[in-house]
Amino acid sequence: MKSLSIKAVALSALLSVSATAAVSAQAQELKIGYVNSERVLREANVAKAVGLKLESEFGKREKDLKDAELKLRGAAEKLEKDAPTLSEAERNRRQRDLVESDRELQRKRREWQEDLTQRKQEEMSVIVDRANRAIKQIFDTEKYDLIVQDAIFSSPRVDITKKVIDSLNAQK
Repeated sequence: MKSLSIKAVALSALLSVSATAAVSAQAQELKIGYVNSERVLREANVAKAVGLKLESEFGKREKDLKDAELKLRGAAEKLEKDAPTLSEAERNRRQRDLVESDRELQRKRREWQEDLTQRKQEEMSVIVDRANRAIKQIFDTEKYDLIVQDAIFSSPRVDITKKVIDSLNAQK
């Protein structure tokens, strides 16, 4: 009988300790944060500055392309209007010139788009690196257990996007 009661007491004590540990673990909450990357890239001053920088860098070429397109349309309309009075050879020559001009314009437009895309990616890479450093700093400073980017659903109480934007805006 004594050995049974000692085993029962030992088992009871063991269960009590493990129950206390479980309650203690539940009482210790995880600190979780969420960052909306799209919002950071849209609202941070550094991202806005990149947009202006790219606009100044590529705006002239875009305007030149639009002007060339308008000129090409005007030439096409003029050809259509003058076609009945032109000789067959002259009409064919102008059509070839228009086709060649259109090809050249499309080539320039593709090059412009490729250059713009490449520069955007380069600049966005720099912004993402800076944002990740800001997130890491917030993680370490405020002792988060987990920070998630781009979750499908999140509660406003775990959203730290504004902190990240403010941190980026404070950097120089």
